[in-house]
Amino acid sequence: MSGMDELKGRAKEAAGSLTDDEDLKREGKLDQAAGKVKDAVTDVVDGAKKHLTKDD
Repeated sequence: MSGMDELKGRAKEAAGSLTDDEDLKREGKLDQAAGKVKDAVTDVVDGAKKHLTKDD
C-alpha cells in the first residue's frame, strides 16, 4: 500500500506544480513521505519477526 501512497503523492505534487497550488504540492510530498515511512516500518517489523523466530 505504501507504493500507492508514494504514487498518489507524486501525482498530487505534479498537479500542484502544474496549477501553482502550493498546498497540493505540499500534500503530495507528505503522501510520499508517509509511503516511505510505511516501507521503513514494514522492513523493521519484518526484520524483527525474522530475528525473533529464527531457530538456532
